[in-house]
Amino acid sequence: MKNTRVFKMSFASVYPHYITKAEKKGRTKAELDEIIFWLTGYDQQALQLIIDNKIDFETFFAQAPQLNPNVSKITGVICGYRVEEIEDELMQKIRYLDKLVDELAKGKAMEKILRK
Repeated sequence: MKNTRVFKMSFASVYPHYITKAEKKGRTKAELDEIIFWLTGYDQQALQLIIDNKIDFETFFAQAPQLNPNVSKITGVICGYRVEEIEDELMQKIRYLDKLVDELAKGKAMEKILRK
């Protein structure tokens, strides 16, 4: 998986696609944000600053207050790769987020998405 251009993409450029994906399936932006907060430790104010400043994914994850200790419970296939087997740490974090957004769009219960 050598897609390092993803690292330099701004989170703000992808975030609207996450919202659209969730809303198309009857989920809400608030649920999406809850997933992002759970994964990264960011809050609403910090997320808005990231969006406003067009922070890239590399910085987004590097400055995340705290990656959730339960990320190892995120398993499965995303974009043809098993998230638990992705060797590049940053790509794995990006795919964790993709996997959680997929689960939201597929109608999975928030309790299960947040690995409670």
